[in-house]
Amino acid sequence: MRDLLERLWNPPFHRYLTLAAVAVLLAGLGYWIAVPTPAHKCAPGVTRPKGAAECVGVSATAYDFGVTPFAATVRAINRENHRLKPGGYVTVALFEPFTAGDQDSVDDTLHELQGAYLAQYQANHNTTGETPDIRLVLANTGADGRYWPQVADQLIGMVKGPDRLRAVTGIGLSTDNNEAAVKRLTQHGVPVVGSSITADSFANGQNGQDTFPGLARVAPTNSDSARALASFAGFSASSSILVYDKPGDPYTQTLQQAFAKLTAGSPYQPQPYTTGPGTPNTFRQITSILCGTPRTTNTILFAGRHVPLRQFINVLGQRGCMDRHFTVLTGDEGSYLTTDTQLDHKALTRNLTVRYTALAHPDAWKQDKTKTGGSAADAAVLDGLLGQSTKQPVGPIGPVDLQDGQLIIAYDAMRLAVAGIREATSGDQTTPRIADVVNEWSLMKGTQKVQGASGWICLDAHGNPYDKAVPIVELTPQGGSRFVKIAWPEGKPPSKECLPPA
Repeated sequence: MRDLLERLWNPPFHRYLTLAAVAVLLAGLGYWIAVPTPAHKCAPGVTRPKGAAECVGVSATAYDFGVTPFAATVRAINRENHRLKPGGYVTVALFEPFTAGDQDSVDDTLHELQGAYLAQYQANHNTTGETPDIRLVLANTGADGRYWPQVADQLIGMVKGPDRLRAVTGIGLSTDNNEAAVKRLTQHGVPVVGSSITADSFANGQNGQDTFPGLARVAPTNSDSARALASFAGFSASSSILVYDKPGDPYTQTLQQAFAKLTAGSPYQPQPYTTGPGTPNTFRQITSILCGTPRTTNTILFAGRHVPLRQFINVLGQRGCMDRHFTVLTGDEGSYLTTDTQLDHKALTRNLTVRYTALAHPDAWKQDKTKTGGSAADAAVLDGLLGQSTKQPVGPIGPVDLQDGQLIIAYDAMRLAVAGIREATSGDQTTPRIADVVNEWSLMKGTQKVQGASGWICLDAHGNPYDKAVPIVELTPQGGSRFVKIAWPEGKPPSKECLPPA
């Protein structure tokens, strides 16, 4: 089905009616596809590139990019933007693939959209009178992000003039296109707050270099998540084996590198696979290898995206050594499987446990009584907003699903952006200097930490979160997920001061 959706993009104009008919058919089968809109239907600030079937650019209106699930939240954002007084606000852009047509991307983007809006509403309706107000606009780089140069340049141009752009947030996936976009934005002085990017190569401070000056991140790197996973799982290299995507992408490559450190000393070579039509067959062969190992080999570290992960789980559910128990440990892509209708949930009843490091989870702070690093009270602030989001003045914002953690992490990313903007606004200023916003990232620690719904956000000198809470979550046979425990990159929660060590 994913291949079908990808082939539907880039049609000539005379195929729009056909696409509409296909969309209706897919909707009846339980799928959603964003129907491309002709050029004259694009909104102000948004255009259809030559030969493209989607509208890309930066929208500051009630335009939902032709994707019905976004409509309610976009209307709420537009209503909030129109409430703001001229000259009393700055702009933050949410950078996402708004016209991606597959269900996973639509859900992912919807949740990021809802989280960013709720943080915007909270910021503009606080009782402390903090300024400036926050205007939220939507930046679409296309289904696969290929139009990032056009959108990045458009955002850079919005820094000066009436838009007063002061931050870009979102950047949900660790992809080559997103890396290139963030590099251009930050090298032109635009502050960026990444919500769910986890690739180590997409982080400042690698080998002492800040490749993305002005980038702050909310989610832990893959290396930090792997360290947290190791502190929780207590597994040994001698009982583990690594399965990884070759050649992979920034997310899978850095996850592989992080897992390789954990499995150093394993008696078995890592097992590669290549994503494509032959992947399930490769997994059947890897499963046979697993069944041939001693019974003490019981842990599989999987460095791959969620579609191959689902295929791997389905194959494991049909393995020949069903009497042996295996635990699969993976990164935050595992969260996509909480709603994946193609996952064989019966596999999870056959001596198989699948756990992943989540970006956030709605039950984390309700069940874990950790005294620092976050709290149930911090998470309850977002819960209160969600309770008001079904009707005006906050909502409606459409159906809400917190299981994948995307709404929570996007909410925290927007809150970090707002905190940086407002801390950089001093004296009688109505608009902070953009360079001052960039400088704030290194100061977001200690008493200036952001007490997020996903946990405390204490940034180091490179804009990376220090010892960020990592929920360990388990897929359930009934569908959805079960929170297990909060783990920590440093092996324990940060001190109450939350200051990164030298």
